[in-house]
Amino acid sequence: MKYIMIFILVFLAGLVDAIAGGGGLISLPAYLMGGIPVHQAIATNKLSSSMGTTITTIRYGKAGYIRWDIALVCVIFAMAGSSLGANLALSISDYFFKRIMLILLPLIAIYVMYPKSFKEKEELSYIKTVWISCTVAFFIGVYDGFYGPGTGTFLLICLTGFAHLNLKQANGITKVINLTTNYAALIVYILNGKVLFILGLIAGIFNMLGNYIGSSYFKKKSLSVKPIMILVLILFFIKTIIEIIGT
Repeated sequence: MKYIMIFILVFLAGLVDAIAGGGGLISLPAYLMGGIPVHQAIATNKLSSSMGTTITTIRYGKAGYIRWDIALVCVIFAMAGSSLGANLALSISDYFFKRIMLILLPLIAIYVMYPKSFKEKEELSYIKTVWISCTVAFFIGVYDGFYGPGTGTFLLICLTGFAHLNLKQANGITKVINLTTNYAALIVYILNGKVLFILGLIAGIFNMLGNYIGSSYFKKKSLSVKPIMILVLILFFIKTIIEIIGT
């Protein structure tokens, strides 16, 4: 029964992740609620989410949403940032970081709710777009390596807000960056024997289905991304409070 719960929640995570990012806020707790030890839960979640994100990335690529000339450079910076973040996580307590997030998350939610937050902005020069996108990829990559939840949502907000990419292109580049960091982390977990392959592969099929449906929905109704992003931010806020209370 507990595995059925995991599969349902992982499907929902894929659906949300394809539209607005932040699927890990749903899928990782699903594994933990199913009684999977934390390191194996994180590792197995990487396997299933990588499978789902692969589907979305392929579909976005075919639909022409991915600016590969920008995305491929961003991947390099994201990998560097993620590696730095992982090393920081090993040496610095996240005590202060979580409390900073309690301040930042409401501000981000206010920005998302602002009527013009995802309106197309004046296009920047190619050089500016690349450098801003790479800077975003690096710093969000640091966050992903250090802490992680909501990475896709933060990438989407920053790429539209700072790099002036339209919503569909920003989401496409977000998927490429997320996919790369997911695979990089997955390799580390596989080498350390933490992945539960049977559970992860079955859950991955549900995640792929969720991502497939979510990417189709996004292509038809991209403006509906706002309420889903707000929901993701609220879940993240609640999760952070619970973690602080539990420490």
